[in-house]
Parts: sequence; C-alpha cells; structure tokens
Amino acid sequence: MLNPKEIQGLRDQHLGPSLSLSYEQPIHIVRGTGQYLFDADGTKYLDCVNNIQHVGHSHPRIISAARKQHQKLNTNTRYLDDTVVRYAQNIANTLPSGLDVCFFTNSGSESNDLALRLARNFTKSKQTIVLDSAYHGHLSSLIEISPYKHAGPGGAGAPDFVHTIPVPDPYRGKYRGPECAENYVQEVERAINTIQGQKFRPSAFIVEAIMGCGGQILLPPGFLNDAFKLVQQAGGVCIADEVQIGFGRVGSHFWGFETHNVVPDIVTMGKPMGNGHPLSAVVTTREIAHAFNNGMEYFNSFGGNPVSCAIGQTVLDIIRDEDLQANALDVGSHLLIQLNILKSKHDLIGDVRGAGLFVGFELVKDRNTLEPADKEVDYIINKMKDNGLLLSKDGPNHNVIKIKPPLVFTKENVNFLIKQLDEILESYNL
Repeated sequence: MLNPKEIQGLRDQHLGPSLSLSYEQPIHIVRGTGQYLFDADGTKYLDCVNNIQHVGHSHPRIISAARKQHQKLNTNTRYLDDTVVRYAQNIANTLPSGLDVCFFTNSGSESNDLALRLARNFTKSKQTIVLDSAYHGHLSSLIEISPYKHAGPGGAGAPDFVHTIPVPDPYRGKYRGPECAENYVQEVERAINTIQGQKFRPSAFIVEAIMGCGGQILLPPGFLNDAFKLVQQAGGVCIADEVQIGFGRVGSHFWGFETHNVVPDIVTMGKPMGNGHPLSAVVTTREIAHAFNNGMEYFNSFGGNPVSCAIGQTVLDIIRDEDLQANALDVGSHLLIQLNILKSKHDLIGDVRGAGLFVGFELVKDRNTLEPADKEVDYIINKMKDNGLLLSKDGPNHNVIKIKPPLVFTKENVNFLIKQLDEILESYNL
C-alpha cells in the first residue's frame, strides 16, 4: 500500500490540480462500514457528511445485489429486462400521481442536464430561473445555471437566458424573518415579467427544496408553492432538484419538495440513489416525455443498466425494511434540539437549520452584523477530524457547517458529535 506522501505525489502528477482535498492534513481512507470510515492506520471516524452512502458504507445487501446481478447479466436498455422496468415503477410509486416516466442516468449532473433538455424542448425556450448560490452540477450546461459556480472564483457569470433571484434565506438574505416568503415570490414574478418583456416564455425554474451548497437553507413556508404557480401559469416547467435531499433524508417526507406541498413537473435524483454506485434518474410527466420523443433518440449506454437498477431497488428496500426515513426524522430532530442548546451556550453559532438528517449551522463573529466566521469554521472542522468526526462546510460565505450523514446515524452518534463540538467551542472561546 502506498503511503500518504506517495499518494499525494501521484495525485499531483496525474490528477487535475482543481481537485481539492478535505482537511489541512488529508486522511487516507481505506474502508467503511455503516456510518464509520477507517484510515490506513486503523483510526475510526464518524462520517457526519457522506450523504451518498445513504444506507451506510458497505451495506451487505447492496454488495450482494450487485454481485448477484453482475453474475447474471449487465447490458443496456435496448433489451427487455424486468429489473429495469420494475425499478422504474417502484421509483414512480414514491412520487405524486402523474410523475411516472423515468429516464435513467449516471449522476445528478447528468439528470439535471437532461431535465433542462426536457424543459427546453417542451417550452421551446431556454429562459431559466434559478436561486442565487444554487449548485446543480458540473456539466457546462449546469455551470451556466449555478451561481455557486459561475458567480464564484473562475466563473464567467450567467448567460443572458439565466435569471437569478436572491436566495430565499430568512436568516441573512435580502429579505429576512419568518414572513419573508412573499418578497421572494415577488422576485420570481419580476424575473417572469422580464422574460415575457423580452417576448419569451419561461423554460424552467429549477430549485432544491432545501438548498445544499447554498448553505443548507430552508426555504420560507409558502415561497415554493407560490413560485411554482407563477412559473407554471406563465407556461414554464418546475424542476425539483432532489439530488441531495431525496429518498427520505428530510425525515417527514420521502422527497424534499413534499415538505412544501408542491408537485413539480420534473424531478431529478442522484447521489444516494445507488449508495455510491453511479445511478441517477429524471422522472417527469407523460406529456413532457412524449414531447421529447421528437425523432432524436435518447440513449444512455450505462443509464438504467440491470446492475445499477438492482442496486437502486435494494436501496429502496433497505430504506423501507430498516425504517430509515423514520430514523432520519427521529435522529435529525434530536440533532436540531442539541445544536440549538449549543447555540444558546455559544455566540459563535448564529443559526441552526435543517430537516431530518440534512442540517447546517452557521457561524458568525457577531449575531447583529452576521459577519461570517469562516476561519472559525475551518478550525472547528479540522479539530473535529482530529477527534474522529468528519464534517464539511458550505454556503456562499463558507461559514456553514453541514451535517448530512448516512441514514443509519444514531442518537448516540449525535451525542458524541455534540460533546466534541461543545468542547471545541468552549476551548475556542477561552
């Protein structure tokens, strides 16, 4: 086995320099099980941030399903296969009526790119409404609609068909407080008016019901419902990006958009879908799907292959059999309570927010000015790593610590996290 220095040397030589590593002293992870990761020295880490391994690292049922299907068959979707169609049916059964046509892909980025194609084909328009600080994927088409990327370092800004509205952030947004939703709805209305004033119709409004890279932002109640109505009334398509928050993570519901009592026209999914295996999907209405059948075949060599679908079905089965959605709600509620207790003790914590096991807490130097405590975030994350807990940061000011672990996370795990965090915050304040 190569040592960390040797790995770093080969990485510097053969991997793109824009790829980043976590932590001041990177760790060499060699195996994982459940909610734990282990480095080459045998050090055990509580994984508090890996929302891709949705049902836990190295789940034996996932390994078994992949092996069993690999031994039998793996091919593309140009052949009849019951594994693929039954999985598509079961995915559709988790969604509101009318969302019943699946397109399988290999990543959340692929899914969001395809969603844009579907929307643009259906509306005959490219005019896209997005939220500031949003991230929807790494493909060129998605960098264009992701302010998190195109408005940041190295970005070229948004093209003229992208209309960005302020982040609906009740804590530090343009409009604040519990009753701010209407102000942000008016921003969507202004974007639509601009589009129509240019003699276009909206193509798509793409949104995460809880923003991930934007800083674990809970959209204010009423915003999404009213915004969807405006877009749909103007002839546009509403896309729910569930790549990070779907499959029961929010606890109260299987899908994040359901927490806002809305029904999108297109749903995109990825990350947790295959528990680390490359698997993702777009689900839409029959009307939009049939409009896309315009003579240009949609084909994806690996999207919807039987092995991927067998793994995906097993993930669904495990969520049900191990009652992981309920666990996300129970453990996530405990986590939010404990973080708010810490907030009452430590002024550095300005805000605590989230749903289920998708939680963030924002650090500020001053609760009145909301000056971001970004350096403090880096310090805490690295200290927590030294204490055996893996965390990460996000948000436009890089001052939000995010917690989005595998859904097998327990209250005991929460208590350990809170104890370590409390001690680090206490020593920092001293």
